[in-house]
Amino acid sequence: MGFLLRREEILNVEQLQSMLDDSPVRAAQAILIAAKEGVVDAQALLGQILLEGRGIERDEALALRWFQIAAKGGHLMARNMAGRCLEHGWGCAADGAAAAREYRLAAEAGLDWAQYNYANLLATGRGVTEDQPQALSLYHQAAEQGHAKSMNLLGRYLEDGQCCPRDLDAAVDWYRRSAEAGDFRGQFSYAAVLADRGQIEAALEWLREALVGGNLKFLRTAQKALEAADNAQIRAMAEIYKGRAMHLNP
Repeated sequence: MGFLLRREEILNVEQLQSMLDDSPVRAAQAILIAAKEGVVDAQALLGQILLEGRGIERDEALALRWFQIAAKGGHLMARNMAGRCLEHGWGCAADGAAAAREYRLAAEAGLDWAQYNYANLLATGRGVTEDQPQALSLYHQAAEQGHAKSMNLLGRYLEDGQCCPRDLDAAVDWYRRSAEAGDFRGQFSYAAVLADRGQIEAALEWLREALVGGNLKFLRTAQKALEAADNAQIRAMAEIYKGRAMHLNP
């Protein structure tokens, strides 16, 4: 293969992950060796680099296969990623029900990302019967573990009083925690409540933070919300969001 690896390097996934930054192709070869030797963490990592095409030719179907192998070995994130593949049709036909089963198993084992993903399906009725109370419970469980996206969605349930007593103070606290943890939707939510409370400068700061991290879909939706704002400074941010969206979608 053009290089030699000591056995302890082959079996040390932290080393393999570090190698990905310096030498993706060399790391991919080493990850493949470790995965074939039955190292479950390496199997999950192999699935990820195959999905991304990082250091190795992209192959979504093979990525799913390795995620499933690692999942059988007890790797919760690999099971969650198998669910992602099944949900979005990466390397397979999209199958919401099968995705939900994978998410549910990993969620029941306590994985925050799986709790979030399973909650998303329950909240929208994709692949499963819609169940808002269960979705709320899962978002809460993930939020308590520090999952930033779940924090924001928990805040939304609390703000709207959906499936729970309305509690604006608790909602604002979860929005703040989500924003500080780096979720762009949480940053936007927190900015919105700050603006409603007249804290315009603080709101603008969080809107700028959300602008940096937000994806195209978010930016377009946020732009429309900003255009309807009462405060002129907040409304002015709509044009900045529009410009950023145009930059992301030339």
